[in-house]
Amino acid sequence: MLVGVPKEIKIHEYRVGLTPGSVREYVARGHKVLVEAGAGAGIGADDDVYKSAGATIAANADEVFAKARMIVKVKEPQPAEWRRLNQGQILFTYLHLAPDLEQTEGLLASGVTAIAYETVTDARGGLPLLAPMSEVAGRLSIEAAGAALRRFAGGPGLLLGGVPGVKPANVLVIGGGVVGTHAARMAVGLGAMVTILDRSIDRLRQLDDLFGGQARTRFSTIATIEEELAVADVVIGAVLVPGASAPKLVTRSMLSGMKPKAVLVDVAIDQGGCFETSRPTTHDQPTYEVEGRVHYCVANMPGAVPVTSSEALNNATLPFGLLLADQGVAALEGHTGLRTGLNIHRGMVTNQAVSDSLALQFTPAAKALAA
Repeated sequence: MLVGVPKEIKIHEYRVGLTPGSVREYVARGHKVLVEAGAGAGIGADDDVYKSAGATIAANADEVFAKARMIVKVKEPQPAEWRRLNQGQILFTYLHLAPDLEQTEGLLASGVTAIAYETVTDARGGLPLLAPMSEVAGRLSIEAAGAALRRFAGGPGLLLGGVPGVKPANVLVIGGGVVGTHAARMAVGLGAMVTILDRSIDRLRQLDDLFGGQARTRFSTIATIEEELAVADVVIGAVLVPGASAPKLVTRSMLSGMKPKAVLVDVAIDQGGCFETSRPTTHDQPTYEVEGRVHYCVANMPGAVPVTSSEALNNATLPFGLLLADQGVAALEGHTGLRTGLNIHRGMVTNQAVSDSLALQFTPAAKALAA
Protein backbone atom coordinates (compact mmCIF):
# COMPACT_ATOMS: atom_id res chain seq x y z
CA MET A 1 0.00 0.00 0.00
CA LEU A 2 1.11 3.58 -0.62
CA VAL A 3 0.93 5.41 2.70
CA GLY A 4 0.92 9.21 2.73
CA VAL A 5 2.21 11.51 5.48
CA PRO A 6 1.27 15.16 4.96
CA LYS A 7 2.78 17.99 6.95
CA GLU A 8 0.49 19.08 9.79
CA ILE A 9 -1.05 22.48 9.12
CA LYS A 10 -2.99 23.18 12.31
CA ILE A 11 -1.52 26.24 13.99
CA HIS A 12 1.57 25.40 16.06
CA GLU A 13 1.28 21.67 15.38
CA TYR A 14 4.79 20.27 15.09
CA ARG A 15 4.12 16.54 15.45
CA VAL A 16 4.28 14.16 12.49
CA GLY A 17 2.13 11.17 11.59
CA LEU A 18 5.05 8.80 10.98
CA THR A 19 8.54 9.17 12.42
CA PRO A 20 11.50 7.95 10.35
CA GLY A 21 11.62 4.84 12.52
CA SER A 22 8.00 4.05 11.70
CA VAL A 23 8.65 4.63 8.00
CA ARG A 24 11.34 1.96 8.13
CA GLU A 25 8.82 -0.48 9.61
CA TYR A 26 6.29 0.17 6.83
CA VAL A 27 8.95 -0.16 4.15
CA ALA A 28 10.24 -3.39 5.70
CA ARG A 29 6.71 -4.79 5.36
CA GLY A 30 6.72 -4.03 1.64
CA HIS A 31 4.76 -0.79 1.70
CA LYS A 32 5.67 2.53 0.09
CA VAL A 33 5.63 5.75 2.09
CA LEU A 34 5.18 9.22 0.57
CA VAL A 35 6.14 12.03 2.96
CA GLU A 36 5.45 15.68 2.24
CA ALA A 37 8.58 17.83 2.13
CA GLY A 38 9.26 19.32 5.56
CA ALA A 39 6.76 17.12 7.38
CA GLY A 40 9.33 16.08 9.97
CA ALA A 41 10.87 19.51 10.57
CA GLY A 42 9.12 19.88 13.91
CA ILE A 43 10.86 16.81 15.32
CA GLY A 44 14.22 17.63 13.75
CA ALA A 45 13.92 15.02 10.98
CA ASP A 46 14.69 16.54 7.59
CA ASP A 47 13.79 15.09 4.21
CA ASP A 48 17.13 13.31 3.89
CA VAL A 49 16.44 11.41 7.10
CA TYR A 50 13.13 10.24 5.67
CA LYS A 51 14.78 9.27 2.41
CA SER A 52 17.31 7.20 4.35
CA ALA A 53 14.40 5.47 6.08
CA GLY A 54 12.99 4.50 2.67
CA ALA A 55 10.40 7.21 2.06
CA THR A 56 9.78 9.15 -1.12
CA ILE A 57 9.48 12.91 -0.65
CA ALA A 58 6.43 14.65 -2.16
CA ALA A 59 6.68 18.28 -3.20
CA ASN A 60 3.41 19.26 -1.55
CA ALA A 61 0.25 18.07 0.18
CA ASP A 62 -1.69 17.85 -3.07
CA GLU A 63 0.65 15.10 -4.24
CA VAL A 64 0.35 13.17 -0.98
CA PHE A 65 -3.44 13.25 -0.91
CA ALA A 66 -3.77 12.49 -4.62
CA LYS A 67 -1.50 9.43 -4.62
CA ALA A 68 -1.77 7.77 -1.20
CA ARG A 69 -4.30 5.08 -0.43
CA MET A 70 -3.93 5.64 3.32
CA ILE A 71 -3.26 9.01 4.98
CA VAL A 72 -1.59 8.93 8.39
CA LYS A 73 -1.79 12.19 10.36
CA VAL A 74 -1.81 13.48 13.91
CA LYS A 75 -4.50 16.15 14.14
CA GLU A 76 -7.95 16.23 12.62
CA PRO A 77 -7.94 17.29 8.95
CA GLN A 78 -8.38 20.99 8.37
CA PRO A 79 -10.83 22.19 5.67
CA ALA A 80 -8.12 22.33 2.99
CA GLU A 81 -7.23 18.73 3.84
CA TRP A 82 -10.64 17.11 3.99
CA ARG A 83 -11.42 18.63 0.59
CA ARG A 84 -8.45 16.66 -0.80
CA LEU A 85 -9.72 13.31 0.52
CA ASN A 86 -11.64 10.95 -1.73
CA GLN A 87 -13.66 7.78 -1.67
CA GLY A 88 -11.62 4.65 -1.16
CA GLN A 89 -8.94 6.35 0.93
CA ILE A 90 -8.27 5.45 4.54
CA LEU A 91 -7.68 8.30 6.99
CA PHE A 92 -5.94 7.32 10.22
CA THR A 93 -5.62 10.19 12.72
CA TYR A 94 -7.22 11.93 15.68
CA LEU A 95 -10.65 13.22 14.65
CA HIS A 96 -12.62 14.46 17.71
CA LEU A 97 -15.79 14.73 15.64
CA ALA A 98 -18.40 15.08 18.39
CA PRO A 99 -18.11 18.87 18.75
CA ASP A 100 -17.23 19.47 15.08
CA LEU A 101 -20.16 19.26 12.67
CA GLU A 102 -18.29 21.04 9.87
CA GLN A 103 -15.45 18.53 9.81
CA THR A 104 -17.88 15.61 10.09
CA GLU A 105 -19.89 16.82 7.12
CA GLY A 106 -16.68 17.36 5.14
CA LEU A 107 -15.52 13.80 5.79
CA LEU A 108 -18.95 12.40 4.99
CA ALA A 109 -18.97 14.23 1.65
CA SER A 110 -15.49 12.93 0.77
CA GLY A 111 -16.48 9.27 0.99
CA VAL A 112 -13.34 8.50 2.99
CA THR A 113 -12.96 5.71 5.57
CA ALA A 114 -11.97 7.65 8.70
CA ILE A 115 -10.54 5.84 11.70
CA ALA A 116 -10.08 7.92 14.85
CA TYR A 117 -7.15 7.23 17.14
CA GLU A 118 -9.23 8.33 20.12
CA THR A 119 -11.88 5.60 19.75
CA VAL A 120 -9.68 2.61 18.83
CA THR A 121 -9.86 0.11 21.71
CA ASP A 122 -7.72 -2.72 23.03
CA ALA A 123 -8.72 -6.14 24.37
CA ARG A 124 -9.52 -4.63 27.77
CA GLY A 125 -11.68 -1.85 26.35
CA GLY A 126 -8.96 0.74 26.92
CA LEU A 127 -7.99 3.51 24.50
CA PRO A 128 -4.39 2.66 23.56
CA LEU A 129 -3.95 5.38 20.92
CA LEU A 130 -5.39 8.13 23.09
CA ALA A 131 -3.42 7.16 26.19
CA PRO A 132 0.06 8.42 25.17
CA MET A 133 -1.20 11.90 24.28
CA SER A 134 -3.35 11.93 27.43
CA GLU A 135 -0.20 11.22 29.41
CA VAL A 136 1.60 14.10 27.73
CA ALA A 137 -1.35 16.49 28.03
CA GLY A 138 -1.88 15.62 31.69
CA ARG A 139 1.71 16.46 32.53
CA LEU A 140 1.71 19.59 30.38
CA SER A 141 -1.49 20.81 32.05
CA ILE A 142 0.38 21.38 35.30
CA GLU A 143 3.21 23.18 33.53
CA ALA A 144 0.61 25.37 31.82
CA ALA A 145 -1.16 26.01 35.10
CA GLY A 146 2.10 26.96 36.78
CA ALA A 147 2.83 29.50 34.06
CA ALA A 148 -0.71 30.92 34.17
CA LEU A 149 -0.51 31.37 37.96
CA ARG A 150 2.23 33.97 37.50
CA ARG A 151 1.13 37.52 38.05
CA PHE A 152 2.35 38.89 34.70
CA ALA A 153 0.33 36.13 32.97
CA GLY A 154 -2.88 37.24 34.67
CA GLY A 155 -2.77 34.81 37.57
CA PRO A 156 -2.75 35.50 41.32
CA GLY A 157 1.05 35.24 41.64
CA LEU A 158 1.33 31.82 43.28
CA LEU A 159 4.05 29.18 43.06
CA LEU A 160 2.45 25.75 42.66
CA GLY A 161 4.54 24.07 45.33
CA GLY A 162 5.03 27.04 47.61
CA VAL A 163 8.23 27.24 49.65
CA PRO A 164 9.02 26.34 53.28
CA GLY A 165 6.74 28.40 55.49
CA VAL A 166 4.40 29.37 52.64
CA LYS A 167 1.46 27.19 51.69
CA PRO A 168 1.35 25.66 48.19
CA ALA A 169 -1.40 26.04 45.63
CA ASN A 170 -4.55 23.92 45.80
CA VAL A 171 -4.97 21.90 42.60
CA LEU A 172 -8.33 20.31 41.77
CA VAL A 173 -8.29 17.58 39.14
CA ILE A 174 -11.73 16.67 37.76
CA GLY A 175 -11.48 13.18 36.31
CA GLY A 176 -9.27 10.34 37.48
CA GLY A 177 -8.39 8.76 34.13
CA VAL A 178 -5.09 8.92 32.29
CA VAL A 179 -5.01 12.72 31.97
CA GLY A 180 -6.07 13.29 35.55
CA THR A 181 -3.65 10.76 36.98
CA HIS A 182 -0.66 12.25 35.17
CA ALA A 183 -1.72 15.79 36.06
CA ALA A 184 -2.00 14.79 39.71
CA ARG A 185 1.39 13.07 39.64
CA MET A 186 3.04 16.22 38.31
CA ALA A 187 1.25 18.47 40.79
CA VAL A 188 2.08 16.22 43.75
CA GLY A 189 5.69 16.05 42.59
CA LEU A 190 5.90 19.84 42.65
CA GLY A 191 4.51 19.98 46.16
CA ALA A 192 0.96 21.21 45.45
CA MET A 193 -2.06 20.20 47.51
CA VAL A 194 -4.03 17.93 45.16
CA THR A 195 -7.62 16.73 45.14
CA ILE A 196 -8.97 14.33 42.50
CA LEU A 197 -12.68 13.96 41.73
CA ASP A 198 -14.14 10.97 39.92
CA ARG A 199 -17.46 9.13 39.74
CA SER A 200 -15.99 5.63 39.93
CA ILE A 201 -15.49 4.32 43.47
CA ASP A 202 -13.19 1.61 42.12
CA ARG A 203 -11.04 4.20 40.39
CA LEU A 204 -10.92 6.35 43.53
CA ARG A 205 -9.67 3.34 45.49
CA GLN A 206 -6.97 2.77 42.87
CA LEU A 207 -5.93 6.42 43.07
CA ASP A 208 -5.79 6.27 46.88
CA ASP A 209 -3.43 3.32 46.62
CA LEU A 210 -1.38 4.97 43.87
CA PHE A 211 -0.82 8.24 45.70
CA GLY A 212 -0.55 6.82 49.20
CA GLY A 213 -2.19 9.82 50.86
CA GLN A 214 -0.30 12.44 48.85
CA ALA A 215 -3.52 13.37 47.03
CA ARG A 216 -7.08 13.46 48.34
CA THR A 217 -9.86 11.73 46.47
CA ARG A 218 -13.56 12.59 46.50
CA PHE A 219 -16.61 11.25 44.72
CA SER A 220 -17.68 13.75 42.07
CA THR A 221 -21.08 15.38 42.48
CA ILE A 222 -22.32 18.90 41.78
CA ALA A 223 -21.96 19.67 45.49
CA THR A 224 -18.39 18.38 45.80
CA ILE A 225 -17.35 20.19 42.61
CA GLU A 226 -18.69 23.45 44.04
CA GLU A 227 -17.00 22.86 47.40
CA GLU A 228 -13.62 22.13 45.84
CA LEU A 229 -13.86 24.97 43.31
CA ALA A 230 -14.22 27.41 46.21
CA VAL A 231 -10.73 26.58 47.54
CA ALA A 232 -8.94 25.71 44.30
CA ASP A 233 -6.20 27.86 42.83
CA VAL A 234 -5.98 25.58 39.78
CA VAL A 235 -8.63 23.37 38.18
CA ILE A 236 -7.66 20.71 35.65
CA GLY A 237 -10.54 19.51 33.48
CA ALA A 238 -9.66 15.90 32.67
CA VAL A 239 -13.02 14.35 31.81
CA LEU A 240 -13.45 11.96 28.90
CA VAL A 241 -16.49 10.28 27.37
CA PRO A 242 -14.96 8.26 24.47
CA GLY A 243 -16.01 9.75 21.14
CA ALA A 244 -18.63 12.04 22.67
CA SER A 245 -18.73 15.68 23.67
CA ALA A 246 -17.36 16.32 27.15
CA PRO A 247 -19.97 17.09 29.84
CA LYS A 248 -19.99 20.67 31.13
CA LEU A 249 -19.11 20.04 34.76
CA VAL A 250 -18.08 23.59 35.67
CA THR A 251 -20.82 26.05 34.76
CA ARG A 252 -20.45 29.77 34.25
CA SER A 253 -22.38 30.44 37.45
CA MET A 254 -19.84 28.36 39.41
CA LEU A 255 -17.02 30.75 38.49
CA SER A 256 -18.32 33.38 40.90
CA GLY A 257 -17.69 30.96 43.78
CA MET A 258 -14.01 30.57 42.86
CA LYS A 259 -11.00 32.56 44.00
CA PRO A 260 -10.25 35.64 41.89
CA LYS A 261 -7.67 34.89 39.17
CA ALA A 262 -7.95 31.13 39.71
CA VAL A 263 -6.67 29.14 36.72
CA LEU A 264 -8.77 26.61 34.77
CA VAL A 265 -7.00 24.27 32.32
CA ASP A 266 -9.43 22.40 30.07
CA VAL A 267 -7.67 19.32 28.68
CA ALA A 268 -11.02 18.10 27.30
CA ILE A 269 -11.22 21.02 24.86
CA ASP A 270 -10.71 18.70 21.85
CA GLN A 271 -14.06 17.15 22.75
CA GLY A 272 -15.77 20.51 23.30
CA GLY A 273 -14.45 21.19 26.79
CA CYS A 274 -15.75 20.33 30.26
CA PHE A 275 -16.11 23.95 31.42
CA GLU A 276 -19.10 25.89 30.12
CA THR A 277 -16.90 28.93 29.53
CA SER A 278 -14.22 27.07 27.55
CA ARG A 279 -13.34 27.90 23.95
CA PRO A 280 -10.34 26.62 21.96
CA THR A 281 -7.15 28.65 22.16
CA THR A 282 -3.71 28.34 20.59
CA HIS A 283 -0.13 28.24 21.84
CA ASP A 284 0.21 31.84 20.58
CA GLN A 285 -2.64 33.08 22.77
CA PRO A 286 -3.28 30.27 25.25
CA THR A 287 -5.34 32.07 27.90
CA TYR A 288 -8.27 34.40 28.33
CA GLU A 289 -10.39 35.56 31.27
CA VAL A 290 -14.03 35.02 32.10
CA GLU A 291 -15.43 36.58 35.27
CA GLY A 292 -11.87 37.30 36.36
CA ARG A 293 -10.79 33.63 36.15
CA VAL A 294 -8.00 32.57 33.79
CA HIS A 295 -8.82 29.89 31.20
CA TYR A 296 -6.19 27.83 29.35
CA CYS A 297 -7.80 25.83 26.53
CA VAL A 298 -5.13 24.98 23.96
CA ALA A 299 -6.57 22.31 21.69
CA ASN A 300 -3.29 20.60 20.77
CA MET A 301 -1.25 20.74 23.94
CA PRO A 302 1.09 17.82 23.06
CA GLY A 303 2.06 19.65 19.87
CA ALA A 304 4.28 21.86 22.02
CA VAL A 305 6.62 18.92 22.71
CA PRO A 306 6.60 17.21 19.30
CA VAL A 307 9.68 15.04 19.73
CA THR A 308 8.30 13.34 22.84
CA SER A 309 4.74 13.32 21.53
CA SER A 310 5.50 11.97 18.06
CA GLU A 311 7.61 9.13 19.43
CA ALA A 312 5.01 8.21 22.05
CA LEU A 313 2.17 8.36 19.53
CA ASN A 314 4.02 6.29 16.92
CA ASN A 315 4.86 3.65 19.51
CA ALA A 316 1.12 3.17 20.03
CA THR A 317 -0.21 3.60 16.49
CA LEU A 318 2.38 1.57 14.59
CA PRO A 319 0.86 -1.93 15.04
CA PHE A 320 -2.59 -0.69 14.04
CA GLY A 321 -1.28 1.30 11.08
CA LEU A 322 0.70 -1.67 9.77
CA LEU A 323 -2.40 -3.85 10.02
CA LEU A 324 -4.38 -1.32 7.97
CA ALA A 325 -1.59 -1.10 5.41
CA ASP A 326 -1.37 -4.89 5.17
CA GLN A 327 -5.11 -5.58 4.88
CA GLY A 328 -6.81 -2.32 3.97
CA VAL A 329 -10.44 -1.89 5.03
CA ALA A 330 -10.65 -5.66 5.55
CA ALA A 331 -8.62 -5.14 8.73
CA LEU A 332 -11.67 -3.48 10.27
CA GLU A 333 -13.74 -6.61 9.80
CA GLY A 334 -11.30 -8.85 11.61
CA HIS A 335 -10.08 -6.55 14.38
CA THR A 336 -12.68 -5.42 16.92
CA GLY A 337 -10.54 -2.62 18.34
CA LEU A 338 -9.89 -1.05 14.94
CA ARG A 339 -13.55 -1.39 14.04
CA THR A 340 -14.40 0.58 17.18
CA GLY A 341 -12.16 3.29 15.81
CA LEU A 342 -14.17 3.59 12.61
CA ASN A 343 -16.08 6.88 12.81
CA ILE A 344 -17.03 7.45 9.17
CA HIS A 345 -17.19 5.07 6.21
CA ARG A 346 -18.24 6.10 2.72
CA GLY A 347 -20.74 8.76 3.77
CA MET A 348 -22.02 7.02 6.90
CA VAL A 349 -21.45 7.89 10.57
CA THR A 350 -20.40 4.66 12.28
CA ASN A 351 -19.76 5.89 15.82
CA GLN A 352 -22.81 6.10 18.08
CA ALA A 353 -21.41 8.85 20.31
CA VAL A 354 -20.61 11.07 17.32
CA SER A 355 -24.04 10.41 15.86
CA ASP A 356 -25.78 11.29 19.12
CA SER A 357 -23.69 14.44 19.69
CA LEU A 358 -24.35 15.82 16.19
CA ALA A 359 -27.87 14.43 15.66
CA LEU A 360 -26.77 12.55 12.54
CA GLN A 361 -27.98 9.17 11.33
CA PHE A 362 -26.02 6.27 12.82
CA THR A 363 -25.01 3.17 10.86
CA PRO A 364 -23.37 0.30 12.79
CA ALA A 365 -19.83 -0.29 11.59
CA ALA A 366 -20.47 -3.90 10.61
CA LYS A 367 -23.44 -2.84 8.46
CA ALA A 368 -21.53 0.03 6.86
CA LEU A 369 -18.60 -2.23 5.98
CA ALA A 370 -20.93 -4.80 4.45
CA ALA A 371 -22.77 -2.23 2.32
